[in-house]
Amino acid sequence: MSQSSKIVHMTTVHHPYDTRIYHKECVSLKKAGYDVTLMAPIDEQNDSQDEQNKVEIIPLKKYANRWKRMLFGPIQAYKKAKKVKADIYHFHDPELIFIGWLLKKKNNTVIYDVHEDYYTSIMQKEYFPKPIKRIIGKLYNGIERLLIKKMALCLAEKYYFERYQRGTCILNYPILNEKLINQEIDRSKVSDKLLYTGNVSVERGAFYHAEIPQIMDKHVYLVGKCSSDLAEQMKVHAGDKRDYLHFDGIDRFVEREEIDHYYSNENWIAGLAIFPATDHYLKKELTKFFEYMSAGLPIICSNFSRWQAFIDQHQCGITVNPDNTQEWLDAVEYLKNNPIEAEAMGYNGRKAVLQELSWKSQESKLMAWYEQLLNK
Repeated sequence: MSQSSKIVHMTTVHHPYDTRIYHKECVSLKKAGYDVTLMAPIDEQNDSQDEQNKVEIIPLKKYANRWKRMLFGPIQAYKKAKKVKADIYHFHDPELIFIGWLLKKKNNTVIYDVHEDYYTSIMQKEYFPKPIKRIIGKLYNGIERLLIKKMALCLAEKYYFERYQRGTCILNYPILNEKLINQEIDRSKVSDKLLYTGNVSVERGAFYHAEIPQIMDKHVYLVGKCSSDLAEQMKVHAGDKRDYLHFDGIDRFVEREEIDHYYSNENWIAGLAIFPATDHYLKKELTKFFEYMSAGLPIICSNFSRWQAFIDQHQCGITVNPDNTQEWLDAVEYLKNNPIEAEAMGYNGRKAVLQELSWKSQESKLMAWYEQLLNK
């Protein structure tokens, strides 16, 4: 690996300090000696460089309107990226596929980092009528297949191989936080609080989680970006228990350090992921699973077959039927009333993260892959 190898990561969608893009990939590459630049939507006064990790950040204009962002964001990203002349361009959003195609030359590498199953995501968008979704889905499939032929693929999920049949898996395992790994949880003094971390949306079980206080008189903390409109709808859904819902992240991105603070400063009953059954999430191993495990929290999640197999393999939680609220209640009461078993689930999860499911394993894969691409 050449110390002068120039790497540019690009996003028009994600926050500049997104955990996968910034804290995992960019920081790891910078520490390995690469010259790393990140292009991301950011306020001009906060641009330039992160002083701790020395990752240069080139600001892109932020657009409040989705359609303006999709139209104008890639244009400005292309203009700025072209000036850098990088050895590797690594982009993170499907709206940048055409820009990645334009940037690809004989003497460089372009990586498409696939964070989601975008086709399935399109097909479950509620704001598109079904005929329109089918047209957009087919159009996206055709354009994607055509434009990524000469790109390298970075896959955030194992099952994306089913769609692409090629690529390198760099999974979203957690960065080990020594404070979280070493903290002891006294299950005999567990609180009446449940934790959910990550973006809050209807597809991610927003209304299921909002229903919990009505069912079992427990407080639910939701730490992650949530629109103010959705937060208010969830409070209405909670009825007279609306004050049992606690939001940190309304209309804003929640930094990694803030989320870790929540993990380490409360004796939570469990980490939540009670999602409705949608094609988009049936096969995913959620990043929050690994984070809950790292913090020693038992998981309560939907009993999708993939999730059930994961929980069974690591013995780190309880699965429930997302449409059977009695099972939710039974799971929470079991963890409250059986502290030894709950502690064992937390221990098992943390052990799995330490042994095999941490970012350290993926970091070494990322470094080896980059070196291979540059040597090629």
